[in-house]
Amino acid sequence: MQKIYIAGPEVFLPNAVEIGEALKKCCRDYGFLGKFPLDNVIEGSSPSEIAFKIREANQKMIQTCDIVIANLSPFRGPEPDSGTIWEVGFAEGLCKQVLAYSSDRRSLKERTQAMLRLGDQTVDDQGMHLEDFGLSHNLMFAHKIIASTFEECLQSIAKS
Repeated sequence: MQKIYIAGPEVFLPNAVEIGEALKKCCRDYGFLGKFPLDNVIEGSSPSEIAFKIREANQKMIQTCDIVIANLSPFRGPEPDSGTIWEVGFAEGLCKQVLAYSSDRRSLKERTQAMLRLGDQTVDDQGMHLEDFGLSHNLMFAHKIIASTFEECLQSIAKS
């Protein structure tokens, strides 16, 4: 049975464990074994030690999985969660199959203009130009976004 690492900012939700269980059940329904970051048991004596152990445990979990499905929906701004993006890059470096979904598939330019209240401006308040390739996300990972939901990603894998 193929294993899927479930990447995304859901770990920050107040009901993260329940959300993780629901996503893992969805994986089982399609014949996969889902692995959620909060499946790791982490102990430590300081926040920095705990942070290091979380990173290490998630890396090991990704290494043991065949596939990564990542939630690249906007998180606290127009871009996805930076930790999730790091996991996508790590998995790509390991030649894992990576698929992603986003609840907001407008162009990155359009989404940034709306979230930063820039109107039609193509330069932000710091004088930085907006990325404008007509893609829904940064050009380095936009090609990974194939769906709007986690289940749609599973359906895509099941069909192949």
